[in-house]
Amino acid sequence: MATAPGTGHQDPSAEVFAEAAAAFGLLASPARLHIVWALTQGESDVTGLAERVGGALPAVSQHLTKLKLAGLVRSRREGRRQVYFVDTAEQAAVVDVVHRVVGRLVEREAPAPATVPARRLRGL
Repeated sequence: MATAPGTGHQDPSAEVFAEAAAAFGLLASPARLHIVWALTQGESDVTGLAERVGGALPAVSQHLTKLKLAGLVRSRREGRRQVYFVDTAEQAAVVDVVHRVVGRLVEREAPAPATVPARRLRGL
């Protein structure tokens, strides 16, 4: 690890940056970003996620596997099904970034409220 000049703080190793870049790279996929967004709204199984994000079940399952390996998504078994979720305690910063970025884009995409022209009253 290198020390940042004048701060005394240690920089993470190149391996840590490589792992972080890989995790962020996974979020560069619209489908994976949609899955993480959906899971920040509440947990779901793969069938529910596939319906929500409009993806094929095998594709969503593969995306979940990659997100899980990167530590961005967790799962637990409930009977015969696997339930996926984002651990907000562990992933609070990533969840916050996803919410902020997607939220801003949604706001930009929303149509501006139509201005209703003022009607003139007759006789005035």
